[in-house]
Amino acid sequence: MKTHHLDRTRREFLSSAAGILAVPWLRPAIAKAKAAIESTQRQRIEKAVPIKAFATPHKHRKLLIFDLNVGYGGHGSIPTANLAFTLMGQKTGAFETVISKDPSVFKPENLKRFDAVFLNNTVGNLFEDSGLRQSLLEFVYSGGGLLGVHGTSVAFTRWPGAHEDWPEFGIMLGARGANHRDNTEHVFIKLDEPDHPVNQPFGGKDFEYRDEFFRFHGPYSRGRVRVLLSIDTEKTKFQGQPRGNCFREDNDYALAWVRRYGRGRVFYSTIAHNPYVFWDPKMLRFYLAAAQFALGDLPAPTIPSAKLTPAIRSQEKLGWRLGIEAYTFHKYTLFETIDRTAQLGLPYMGGLSFQKVSKEIPKNFDPNLTDDELKQIRLKLDSAGITLLTYYIHQIPGDEAGCRKVFEFGRKIGIETFMSEPSPDALDTIEKFCDDYDINVAIHNHDRKGSPQYWHPEGVLKVCQSRSKRIGACGDLGYWMRSGIDPLKAIKTLRERLITVQMHDLHELSPGGHDVPWGSGVSKTEQFIREIHRLGIRPTMFGLEYSYDWYDSMPEIAKCIEFFNKVSLQTAQKDKT
Repeated sequence: MKTHHLDRTRREFLSSAAGILAVPWLRPAIAKAKAAIESTQRQRIEKAVPIKAFATPHKHRKLLIFDLNVGYGGHGSIPTANLAFTLMGQKTGAFETVISKDPSVFKPENLKRFDAVFLNNTVGNLFEDSGLRQSLLEFVYSGGGLLGVHGTSVAFTRWPGAHEDWPEFGIMLGARGANHRDNTEHVFIKLDEPDHPVNQPFGGKDFEYRDEFFRFHGPYSRGRVRVLLSIDTEKTKFQGQPRGNCFREDNDYALAWVRRYGRGRVFYSTIAHNPYVFWDPKMLRFYLAAAQFALGDLPAPTIPSAKLTPAIRSQEKLGWRLGIEAYTFHKYTLFETIDRTAQLGLPYMGGLSFQKVSKEIPKNFDPNLTDDELKQIRLKLDSAGITLLTYYIHQIPGDEAGCRKVFEFGRKIGIETFMSEPSPDALDTIEKFCDDYDINVAIHNHDRKGSPQYWHPEGVLKVCQSRSKRIGACGDLGYWMRSGIDPLKAIKTLRERLITVQMHDLHELSPGGHDVPWGSGVSKTEQFIREIHRLGIRPTMFGLEYSYDWYDSMPEIAKCIEFFNKVSLQTAQKDKT
């Protein structure tokens, strides 16, 4: 990375006070952006900007572009990127941009106005305020988007020298460091995921390019991120003087990727050093796709590259997510459950309120945990390449304060769906928080005695009537079958109100029926999975809850996964033909 000495106009390019976030401010900002870039560059950008979005926005989207540099002059590509993104958003109607250098824009009350944050080549320690850092982290983990390019890999480091100051930011982004060769290095780029939605601008074809390409070491890992682009080492001749450690024994030089951090959608690309990147039509289309992914309008798979198998790729196409329900391993700690889920090769799991966190944190995994303890859980999940999708808590309080505490916890741990058995009297309050926090509540069923109101699908439908679609059912197939309820009939009754499922196969249809590997018992497991698909239901998770032989069930659980994978491959192939 070379230092660029910008004039005062560029260094102050499009900066805004945190309070100046209203739409009318954008018109003079765009005029100022154009004035900050020489006429030839401006014309090139305007000519290259795509005019059609890849996806229709679900709602009006706002993208915060933050371009502060600390201890570094700033890249010459910052102004061109700012203008290109602003014009892309305008011309396609995909999003509106607000550009700032003021760290106070990251206060929670300001950040909540945005759908995603673009840290545009942000080198150095942007802000040290722990509250602002926590706000950015929670914004992403609870479902916001984060884009970073090139120098963002050394954001929140003390510059010069890139001395680490916020390790979790690097983990969230997926990379740290700025090792590179010449700033116009010639490399051949391969598409690691030719069919990925964010890669569609390249038409499935590898290409060659010149820019300053960073080489990453830890925390970068294909066990954490879904690599989109990388250097084709068979075709590229590495030339030029290395600046830093540019060598990896595995020859894995990733250039761009997506990932999920909690519920957050994260994108990073190192291809952004030179201004001309942002008047290259192909690269602008790539960055438009990335922006729409981060904003939440372009669906794209994020399971880490190292976890991909033919079965998991099939499940991605089907919209299916198989994960371990923590109750399967409730005799162990949460951390041990995460390890076992990773050992089984699954990328997802559900949480459990009465499970101990770890030997070092001997507390229940519940809303009473501190922010630091939740941080340890985030880092443990990330190191294993596991995403937490659901969380079981038996009761959600009906009072405002109690309900808010539970949903704040859900936001901070990044779940999509609570599984619970709340009192019907609490549902008015719960419904409001579901919509405010964008988190579902799936009503769980035990048997008639344990769940007198919810044991039957009709009981769940009754309390859901006229309520938000974020309130529905968590179908526990084991309890349904032990209570004489046919799961196939149950899902036809519930239909779109079925939010998530806990899967079981039993050795016999009786109150004493116990779990056996899927497909080997009396349950109609394959028919159930296919009926879910036929009805167009996409559960938050196909929860693998194996409630038998608690300390020695790994072989049986592996058979369940093998069965689901086989059905996934067959279903995806059938859909294809």
